[in-house]
Amino acid sequence: MAVAETRSDRKSAPANAFDVPESVLRTLRNSKWSKYGPDVLPAWVAEMDFSVAEPIQQAVRRIVDARDYGYPMRDGDRAGVAVAKAFVQRMKDRFAWEVDQALVLPLADLVQGTYAPVLAFSEPGDGVVLQVPNYPPFRDVIQTTGRRLIPLQMRNNGTRHVCDTAEIAGAVDARTRIFVLCNPQNPTGRVFTRDELMAMARFAIERDMIVISDEIHQDITYPGHRHIPFASLGPETAERTITITSPTKSFNIPGLRCAVLHFGTAQLRERFLKRIPARLMGDPNVIGVDATVAAWTQGQPWLDTVMAHLLRARDRMVSTLRAEVPEIRCLAPDGTFLAWLDCTGLGLKTSAFDFFHNEAKIGFSAGETFDPACAQYVRFNFATSMSILDKILDRVIDSVRRQA
Repeated sequence: MAVAETRSDRKSAPANAFDVPESVLRTLRNSKWSKYGPDVLPAWVAEMDFSVAEPIQQAVRRIVDARDYGYPMRDGDRAGVAVAKAFVQRMKDRFAWEVDQALVLPLADLVQGTYAPVLAFSEPGDGVVLQVPNYPPFRDVIQTTGRRLIPLQMRNNGTRHVCDTAEIAGAVDARTRIFVLCNPQNPTGRVFTRDELMAMARFAIERDMIVISDEIHQDITYPGHRHIPFASLGPETAERTITITSPTKSFNIPGLRCAVLHFGTAQLRERFLKRIPARLMGDPNVIGVDATVAAWTQGQPWLDTVMAHLLRARDRMVSTLRAEVPEIRCLAPDGTFLAWLDCTGLGLKTSAFDFFHNEAKIGFSAGETFDPACAQYVRFNFATSMSILDKILDRVIDSVRRQA
């Protein structure tokens, strides 16, 4: 961790290529910069304020320039096959994980890829283990489909957020069918170690649960941490694991709608397709396909540069908050570009989201959307320019000092 920075330290830091002007960002029509008024700085939805990698832009431009919007094929096969091939190679190159291409199902929407396995492998009233706080659509799928939430609490032990399956052993019964894992974890930013993942795997194996492993932030890990695909832990784990992922977070292309499901075995895939026909899952669109292939096969140099910036931004954010507003508890995330801020020490009379929105003109993600008990928390997306990050930090500091 960097030495704590004061405001003067931050102001003297040089600008860099990621300092995209706020005036430019406000011309975008994305949800991040359109949801709030012009006086609010957005730091909420999980997308970055950076232009995409040039290979991705070129891939999109080739389609647009050729007006090539027909039913897509690539190399004599369905376009989704190109996505599956790129995923297989990416997993081998990045994580030394050997993946069978036949077990990869491309689709358009990652949230859809969460709903479908829940519907395929459980019934209404069945239990679903979910890490809490959690990415809000996970809770939505449990509620919408009439399943029963079994919360696995992420706890701050002073140095990191941890969870212990022993805490829920008594709540897991014969009708607990599914374990939802998010790694790297959203919103805490934890990257689980091999020992932690093995403990979860043993828990799921002993209770015969299907594991839905959301690994969408897998590329965004900081020095000292390494992402381990859950299905790579061994055959017993793989045979019950469905991995869901996409390049949309790490390569900043969420609007292009392309993702994959990976089944640990052919038998698991067959069980899934008996309940959820492949046609029901749909296909990614042509632009999403080519953008995804370009990201996974040519985008790493861009991502390496982004990661260097994100590391600086993470350390700057954490050290500044610790130095200037120690009442806010903030652990440096192991991965993702998201930080989970505990604002209970501020003694606010409103939710933390409302306080910072109304008093500081910052649009964080409301903690209660990740867990109803977390109204005094916010999630901070720090994937922006240093100049905007500094503005947000200054507003946090000033608003807290005004209400003290």
